Amino acid sequence: MNILILGSGGREHALAWAVMQNPKCDRLIVAPGNAGMAQIAECATLDIENGDAVVTFAQQNTIDFVIIGPEAPLTKGVADRLHEAGVNVFGPSAEAAKLEASKFFTKEICDAAGAPTAAYGHFTDADAAKAYIREQGAPIVVKADGLAAGKGVIVAMDEQTALDAIDDMFGGAFGGAGAEVVIEEFMDGEEASYFILCDGTTALPIGTAQDHKRVGDGDTGLNTGGMGAYSPAPVLTDDIAARAMREIIEPTVAEMAKRGTPYQGVLYAGFMIKDGQARLVEYNARFGDPECQVLMMRLGAQALDLMLACAEGRLDEAQVNWANDHAITVVMAANGYPGPYQKGSVIKGLDDLPEDSMNMVFHAATTKVDGEITATGGRVLNITARGDSLQEARDRAYAMIEKIDWAEGFNRSDIGWRAL
Repeated sequence: MNILILGSGGREHALAWAVMQNPKCDRLIVAPGNAGMAQIAECATLDIENGDAVVTFAQQNTIDFVIIGPEAPLTKGVADRLHEAGVNVFGPSAEAAKLEASKFFTKEICDAAGAPTAAYGHFTDADAAKAYIREQGAPIVVKADGLAAGKGVIVAMDEQTALDAIDDMFGGAFGGAGAEVVIEEFMDGEEASYFILCDGTTALPIGTAQDHKRVGDGDTGLNTGGMGAYSPAPVLTDDIAARAMREIIEPTVAEMAKRGTPYQGVLYAGFMIKDGQARLVEYNARFGDPECQVLMMRLGAQALDLMLACAEGRLDEAQVNWANDHAITVVMAANGYPGPYQKGSVIKGLDDLPEDSMNMVFHAATTKVDGEITATGGRVLNITARGDSLQEARDRAYAMIEKIDWAEGFNRSDIGWRAL
């Protein structure tokens, strides 16, 4: 098969790595890719948010299967255009991707499906939103309704912070994403991620993970896109996961089908878990980043077979074969992230690291300049390892970090601390 993966981050490098393990893959192209992906696949220049351009590229390169990594192409309808052109694609339609693109849409689906989630209000007017905050009190959560690159959620521990968030959102701090807001009750507990493949009818769980959003050790400092993750997540026990499938996931999939917009792709559910029950925090319409990295390390070659079954409506025949293993990924980021940071620093020592089914460095924001790997973003590398225990996987990952020579980068030293 000729396969095309859209995206340029650590998530897409992990997907590419897993796909390349499968003998069904004859040729792999990633667009636009990065320096890490260029070592295992062809990289192509392509506007991945332009459905017509993606279709033309797929036809010119005799692509059999397209895997869409990030959310932006999904919300722009790239999967729809590929479907119309008869190209097999992994990723939901633009209408189905509203489960990520609109917080209010997700709340409406949860209401219709009876899925447990936070109580909320939806507002298009700042004064009404502020009145609701004063009525409810703090702590409270203020969310921009649309996509805001992971930055549109304010967990306000006091009323003034919530009111300021309303001013920011309606004042344009998040662009069009903040034209509407959803204000939610504050849910306490422990967060975990659940990943489910859906083919429009069947929902198949493929793994759990737990992310580390804060920039500093002990979950301190500013929120980030994620500083590390591990899988499985012990807090999401088999019993809690099974109940969440019955009460949240399956009713959501049924409601989407009932509306004529069946969900086909990966459904990434963020749960808040307390007293043995999960409540939905949010849905995402793509794999998490960095959670995808640990899932792909554990799934390996079967990931392609599962995504194909998902795209072709055959999930009722599919089965996930899990080893009794653990995986962890540690993000190395540029100094200053998530604030201002410098680009262009050189990273040394990567050539000396193992790259196999137990140890991988997934590139998130790199390019090659004059033969040297250089950093091009905030989150730059994902140091990823597997082990028979989480501690073993963790030890492998941090041993690799010790060999990387990058003075301009940093990482958390406690990834996995909740489980350990």
